[in-house]
Amino acid sequence: QCRHLSSVSAGSERERDANMSDSDEYETGLIERASATTSLGICPMCVPTGAIGVVQCFGKFQGYVEPGLTCFCPPFSSVMNVSLAVRQSMGTTECKTKDNVTLTIITAVQYRINKKMVKQAVFEIVNPDAQIHAHIDDVLRSTLPSMDLDAAYEAKEKVTRSMIQAVKAAMEPHGYEIINILLTDLRPERSVLDAMNAINASRRQRQAAIEQGEAQKTLMVKAAEADAEAKFLAGQGIARMRKAVADGFRDSMQSMSQGGLSPQDAMH
Repeated sequence: QCRHLSSVSAGSERERDANMSDSDEYETGLIERASATTSLGICPMCVPTGAIGVVQCFGKFQGYVEPGLTCFCPPFSSVMNVSLAVRQSMGTTECKTKDNVTLTIITAVQYRINKKMVKQAVFEIVNPDAQIHAHIDDVLRSTLPSMDLDAAYEAKEKVTRSMIQAVKAAMEPHGYEIINILLTDLRPERSVLDAMNAINASRRQRQAAIEQGEAQKTLMVKAAEADAEAKFLAGQGIARMRKAVADGFRDSMQSMSQGGLSPQDAMH
């Protein structure tokens, strides 16, 4: 009888443990479902002005939303902000001219994403800056080696137009709008720059010496002309003086003759 009571008690404890285990599992399932419901809920977000929200569902591009409040359902969908503001990227290129002068060219590219082609801009290109400057390097290294250093400085506008045409043709199909490309600096080596400055200084000194010689020549010519004019005027003065003296003698002789003196007496 005691053994029977012990077995009944053990069975009751096993049933109670089983019931408690089922209850715990049920509560755990409720918690997991509640967490899943919370994680799968609607999530609001704001898209700032000057940007758009790129929408993906299960990793696939679905379109974009305009600035303002929008909602999405994670983790099935996502919204990524993409700026439409104008960006500027600086680049440096080194190449040689026709007269073997090494130039360092500094360029500035101003571009932005085309909203209508945001899919290509976001998902088709990883590093747009690198691709833009690769096309710029290609244009510069195919154009400047055919020019002398002076011609390279003079052809700045032509080179800029070539870069804009090449980069636009390469980047616009991928959703990037090229606004402008500026060739901000053409910088030769320091030794070449010093030589150019020395040449310019010598040229200016030679021009200054020529101008100084011309000035001295002009001064001498003007001085000679002034001296000749002075002598001419002096001669005219002497001639007039002598004429006046002669006229005075003649008048005196005439007066003496009228007074009864002979010319010989008048001379004495």
